[in-house]
Amino acid sequence: MKCKRVWLMENYRPRVSIGLAVFNGERYLAQAIDSILAQTFTDFELILSDNASTDRTQAICRKYAAQDKRIRYYRNAENIGGANNENQTFRLSKGEFFRWAADDDVCAPELIEQCVEVLDHNPAVVLCYTMLTEIDEQGKSIKTLSQKKGMSPSPAERLRDLSAPDHNCEATYGVIRADILRKTRLEQNYTDSDRTLLCELALYGQFYEIPVPLFYKRYHARNMYLDMRARMVWFDPSLKGKIVLPYWMQFFDYLGTIQRVPLSWQEKVKCYINLLPWLRLRGKRMVKDLFLALYALIDPSGWQKRNERLYNWE
Repeated sequence: MKCKRVWLMENYRPRVSIGLAVFNGERYLAQAIDSILAQTFTDFELILSDNASTDRTQAICRKYAAQDKRIRYYRNAENIGGANNENQTFRLSKGEFFRWAADDDVCAPELIEQCVEVLDHNPAVVLCYTMLTEIDEQGKSIKTLSQKKGMSPSPAERLRDLSAPDHNCEATYGVIRADILRKTRLEQNYTDSDRTLLCELALYGQFYEIPVPLFYKRYHARNMYLDMRARMVWFDPSLKGKIVLPYWMQFFDYLGTIQRVPLSWQEKVKCYINLLPWLRLRGKRMVKDLFLALYALIDPSGWQKRNERLYNWE
């Protein structure tokens, strides 16, 4: 009987998997986990992936994992980078649907239930998210936002919509069809790769926004990066002090995504055309990327001393 129970637990597939990647998140982690455990939709697993934290994160995770069998806790031996850690939570998941969660955000009890209901009744929808409320360090509301991104019936228009800089990729924290997410390259090791991922998902199907703010996005000193270098190091610590070409990486990722996704050639042409607004907006920064790379080749020892000023050049 015991063996049968173990087999059932190992082979059980929850409807929803929630992946929470964390690094030194002791301040808000318990609040984030509590809001997940308070969901009215209970058929889920919570995957906690600790990126070699040095604070109380490990103790907090172990405490919750011991209290609820739906929680699985993993700890990396070293910091593998924010993007890799988030991708790891998905690779460890078993659910039909998947949602990323952050260690400093919270969600209303109905979030998962309402998103799953939308996905169950709308096969064309690949990602469902809700309106959001931005909160401060104390949890006080700053403002409520409606994104309405990725909702067009046209894949090319969804690409244009989601590649625009007028949103902070909050739809990433929606509920996603796992079989569609599995077809993507997930997040890559460059700043803004979550935007690229959203665009790739949107080429497979429509997004849906529930017109109720059920997601609370927290802004505080630790998650507000002032420059590109700091953001790049979050994605991949091994890039610290190195020259990278993030906008070129994103540009070629967009091109590869359009090529990979099974669309008609007419729709692919529309997608390439709809990348032009992104290219116009990012052109100056792409030139900056090349300037930095050239500077590093000419003066390898001197570029690092000036690299902060160069990265802040817009």
